[in-house]
Amino acid sequence: MGVMTFAGTALKNLFSKPVTTSYPAEPAEYKERTRGHIEIDIDQCISCGMCTRACPCGTLSIDKIKGTWTINRFDCIACGFCVEKCPKKCLTMVAGYQEPGGEKGEVTYTKSPEVLAEEARKREEMAKKAAEAKKAMEAKKAAEAAAAAAGEKKDN
Repeated sequence: MGVMTFAGTALKNLFSKPVTTSYPAEPAEYKERTRGHIEIDIDQCISCGMCTRACPCGTLSIDKIKGTWTINRFDCIACGFCVEKCPKKCLTMVAGYQEPGGEKGEVTYTKSPEVLAEEARKREEMAKKAAEAKKAMEAKKAAEAAAAAAGEKKDN
């Protein structure tokens, strides 16, 4: 009896379209809600660290000085929290999967030299302004102290 039930299935499959896809010949089509993997436009990133704080697995790391953003693809669960929290929207969730690489582990993205030079210039400018503000605050406190000391001498 088992052979007869199999014969019906075999005849049905013989005259129907193939169920499998022709993946190498045609690109795979992913469903609408496929998570996929995370991509970054590194030159738009401001290295604020919001993505690293939002990541529940701790797979992301940022080095602000070197201008690098690192992700450990094997630890990432593709939840999308980092994409939601990014204030510059430089992170995106891309449907599909990352192409396999020769080595396992982390993938590091580095900003372009022009962007790194501009950020270094801005940091120096901000440090200079902070030093000037600190100097002005110290001068103001010294002037107030001198005025208070002069006021005490008049009273005496």
